[in-house]
Amino acid sequence: MHDGHGHDATWTDLAKEMWSYLTGQGAAINYSFVDMAVEVPRDTGPEAPRATWKLNGTLRITTEDQQHAGSGT
Repeated sequence: MHDGHGHDATWTDLAKEMWSYLTGQGAAINYSFVDMAVEVPRDTGPEAPRATWKLNGTLRITTEDQQHAGSGT
């Protein structure tokens, strides 16, 4: 993946650019999870005890541009 300037881009870079673009556009990002399990370690290391979070539903993230609120732009 490249950033348009010949440099390697990361997923973090892509997410930041997308969030920047969507802010102020009245956009919504919807993630749907079906039986997704995330193990969250309490400590570091491969044998650390883990909590399991289960996700089954929709997470909706909306953007807002406070600087231009009500300006129509």
